[in-house]
Amino acid sequence: MRPPMPVWHLSFSKHFSRAQTLIAVLASMIVATIACLSSAAGPPQTGLADRHGGGERRPVTQPRELADDDPGSPGQPPGNGPLGSTAPTAPQLPAARPGTGGADVLARIPAFPPAPPAVKIELPQGPTAAWLSRIPTTQKVAFITIDDGWTKQPEAISLIRAAHVPVTLFLTMNAIRSDPGYFKELQAAGAVIEAHTITHADLRGKSPDFQRREICGSADQLSAIYGRRPVLFRPPFGNKDPMTLQVTHECGMRAAFFWKETVDKGVVRFQEGHTVLPGDIILMHFRPAFADDFLAALQAIHDAGLTPALLEDYIP
Repeated sequence: MRPPMPVWHLSFSKHFSRAQTLIAVLASMIVATIACLSSAAGPPQTGLADRHGGGERRPVTQPRELADDDPGSPGQPPGNGPLGSTAPTAPQLPAARPGTGGADVLARIPAFPPAPPAVKIELPQGPTAAWLSRIPTTQKVAFITIDDGWTKQPEAISLIRAAHVPVTLFLTMNAIRSDPGYFKELQAAGAVIEAHTITHADLRGKSPDFQRREICGSADQLSAIYGRRPVLFRPPFGNKDPMTLQVTHECGMRAAFFWKETVDKGVVRFQEGHTVLPGDIILMHFRPAFADDFLAALQAIHDAGLTPALLEDYIP
């Protein structure tokens, strides 16, 4: 018969066994914690961005191109209908790098002779503003108009300054609110600012009060910001009705305008024929491809043997 174990030996064995169990439990917890952390982190992410510097992550998406019929970001009015655009025939220029205004871009500006002294046209008398898509003139001039103001690139300012050509800006109040000073720089470069409503609403069929708020209201606000009250108006999308022209006249503006050519992504589209004609009004927008559009408009005018002129100089 073996002698009984000493009491001190039994106590040591019991505590040692408990220590082993505790160590095993702790090791299991550490392994589980590491596994959870690895699972939460996941594989390396690509195409993600942190928002506001915190831990929330979301997919990065490219800015959505301004669509012609996108009511949230008004772009170029549609070219269908009786005055719809034909297929482009103007040469497509090489793409300019957005946000630059370097010598490579400026070198693409064509040279023009001076515009002839303007001969003002006659506007119809009556209670409504005139409606024009071309200035009735035989002078070798064409007119560049730029709408909205949603995209504000420094390159546009440097291009207009370098080109030394007159442009008319039909500005939408909601589009320019984020940086009205940007258009003061364009104004200082020679651009003339005219009205294009407050919200870029389609005016056709709207009540007189609605149209008055949009048309007169935009002229009032532009006057307060830029120190000159607009005398010309362009309805969004080129859509109007008789009330639009009546309200335009009541608001102190002399004429409202459509267009004969449009420019988008460096391509000129013609509504009549395949070249810019004397007196034609060209429509473009403040868009990401502003440099390509502006240079394409200038080249089309140059190819037609015309010179850019100021629209306001021809309106009495």
